Amino acid sequence: MSPNMLYLLVLLPAFSLSEVTTFTKCPQFFSEGIHPTVLQDTMDKNRYTQICQCLLDQNERPQYFYATLYDTKNKIPVYSAYEFRRASVDRVDRWYVEPQLDGSNLMCMASQGNIPSPNRGQRQALNSDYEGSDYDKGHLFPVYHTHNADTMLATSTLTNAAPQDPSFNRGQWKKHEEDMATLVQQNCNWAYIVTGVVPGNQVIGNNVRVARYYWSAYCCFGDSRAPQSAGYIGPDNNGRVQQGSVMWLEDELSKHYGSVFSIFQGSC
Repeated sequence: MSPNMLYLLVLLPAFSLSEVTTFTKCPQFFSEGIHPTVLQDTMDKNRYTQICQCLLDQNERPQYFYATLYDTKNKIPVYSAYEFRRASVDRVDRWYVEPQLDGSNLMCMASQGNIPSPNRGQRQALNSDYEGSDYDKGHLFPVYHTHNADTMLATSTLTNAAPQDPSFNRGQWKKHEEDMATLVQQNCNWAYIVTGVVPGNQVIGNNVRVARYYWSAYCCFGDSRAPQSAGYIGPDNNGRVQQGSVMWLEDELSKHYGSVFSIFQGSC
């Protein structure tokens, strides 16, 4: 379990929300500290960026909430990983961006006004990309899986969202998120979840790739020593979420990503 931490409850627009770094700074969000596969692009070694999503506390020290692998070419995340803890939290949509991705010297995530205007949106999505698109900002780490106000706010970043069909986002995928939360709460003492997307062919705004599929997997530990796990992906041809083993999901994702892809690296 991650240690309990005191989080800053009030954010000012210029306060930072996440840090572009490597996953070595936030191994607590992965089963046994082992992160999923980091995709590679031989033509652009900086395409896939590892982000430890964080808030600054009252002493301006980073407090980490989850981890994201971000695709700066498609301008959507590949996946977000987090330790599951849930309580009833009211949602506030206050969307932030990652200034460093577009050339700002700020350490962490903030409002897009902190990015020099000529650079905004070069390597990440902006709010304006979604305007008039008829797509939702689909959270990977969903608000429903958060346990306090700070964690909820930290999920409302565009590095944790991809364009998602509204009917799927508010229908079958929402039901999946709720069902997974119920399952984990009933059967697990603690759990790790990874949620990701497979990019499709369509783009919105300034070349922000629409997600073709959403997928997720959990690894949880209860009273027995053997971990429990399952994988999910959707929508299928009927608009539903398919369920199978983690190995099954990894095989599906390996086909979609074009290279071997592992979620829990054999730790679950």
